[in-house]
Amino acid sequence: MDRLRPRPRPRLLFSGFTRAEVEKMEKLLNESDVKLMDKEFFQKIAKSFNCSSGRAGKPIIKWTEVQTWFQERDKHCMPMPEVVPAASPLRKTRGRSPIKAGKELPDLSELEFEAKSSTDGAWYDVESFLTHRFRNSGEAEVLVRFVGFGAEEDEWINVKKAVRERSIPLEHTECNAVKVGDLVLCFQERREQSIYYDAHVIEIQRRLHDIRGCRCLFLIRYDHDKTEERVHLRRLCRRPIQ
Repeated sequence: MDRLRPRPRPRLLFSGFTRAEVEKMEKLLNESDVKLMDKEFFQKIAKSFNCSSGRAGKPIIKWTEVQTWFQERDKHCMPMPEVVPAASPLRKTRGRSPIKAGKELPDLSELEFEAKSSTDGAWYDVESFLTHRFRNSGEAEVLVRFVGFGAEEDEWINVKKAVRERSIPLEHTECNAVKVGDLVLCFQERREQSIYYDAHVIEIQRRLHDIRGCRCLFLIRYDHDKTEERVHLRRLCRRPIQ
């Protein structure tokens, strides 16, 4: 049961780059100094993209669009510590303990993750971690690609505060495992959008199950706005045991 963001946010940058083109530009960004990049550099990249088979049938890329991409990426990037090669792939981590500058990110390749968007405070499934960086404070951030969204929706996410192992949809037979006080991920259904937010269970009305499954009602309080709502189990996901 994939949780997809209901609608993209406004596109501020050119969003027509293919994944291969983005990966190529990420590599060039890691290997080069943006301050030394000139018009000819961006024109060369745009020409190579436009001549590639992967751009067949797609709009022509302007060199200014390539330039804007590099400038925006560079604006938010910090230099990597020497012990983490700039061109190396991200090593995924549970992120339970603080990650300090000069430390490598542990391996998390066997797990699935969700990340909290800074735009709406909701949690979305992570498709991939594209690259990482360390802030001046020493905190690690990852550039996240969300499931069902393209490069224009990528976000820099704080590893410690907003990346975690993916929540698990509850089955009808698991309702007795939910207790008052539990942290859950709840699917908030609204007329304008339906997305997942953290919530705490504050009351449970146990009911007999029928052919449709669990009929219990769970009174939850959303963490982000403190509103309360009674929901069925199908709208809840449990947090993995930490």
